[in-house]
Amino acid sequence: MAIPYENYDNVTLNDVLGWVASGAMIIGGVVPYIPQYREIQIKEDTKGFSLYVCLALLIANTLRILFWFGKRYETPLLLQSVLMIITMLIMIRTCVNIKNKNQITRSKERVFTGIMNLFFIMFEVDLDTKYFWKWTDFQSYVIFMLLFGAVGAALMYLLVDVLVFVEIVGLLAVLTEAMLGIPQFLKNCHNKSTEGMSITMVTLWTLGDTFKTCYFIQREAPVQFGICGTLQIVVDLAIITQVYLYRTNPAALRTGTRAD
Repeated sequence: MAIPYENYDNVTLNDVLGWVASGAMIIGGVVPYIPQYREIQIKEDTKGFSLYVCLALLIANTLRILFWFGKRYETPLLLQSVLMIITMLIMIRTCVNIKNKNQITRSKERVFTGIMNLFFIMFEVDLDTKYFWKWTDFQSYVIFMLLFGAVGAALMYLLVDVLVFVEIVGLLAVLTEAMLGIPQFLKNCHNKSTEGMSITMVTLWTLGDTFKTCYFIQREAPVQFGICGTLQIVVDLAIITQVYLYRTNPAALRTGTRAD
């Protein structure tokens, strides 16, 4: 926001640092995924990156946006959620395209049937738990998130005055985000390797989550945000430990079974 000319003299160093910190919060969350994106593009291989990381972040940031309507927090945190959702959709589309390109045999198309059939048959979306979040088309991921967002928005509209509901939405948002590294941690355990996972991404996760947690505390953000930041740092450190433990086992991912 522009500062009136007559107020320039009232701008303090703390104000400048606050604006820088806010800007860092908005774009800092997506920075760790740039090296992972480049690695996937260069190697044309997605087996070291778990798409469930994208699922966790999409769910968490959708809930965080809904939480904003019930309990207004700082605008930079809201903008960060919007930017993160866009980033995760780009990551998913890239991974799906590369997986399809590398697949020798394609899975046959499946149509979701059941109580929501009238809606989903139009989009050929499969919500069978066996194939959940393993779809071979980008459209299915988008439709699922649109449905999730629409249901969440309807509930928030109806229950926005119910404080307990609003607080639960906020807690679910930050707990889901706090666990975003768990799918990557489990995939590394399954592969007995961290090959294909960007170490730079995890390092930036750790630095970013540390900065973010300090930002939450300094800005007196809702307590849910502080809980989220602390848990994320713990998970980040666990993944960094895996890099050390599996450093002599780079071939395991190529010779063994792997998680989807």
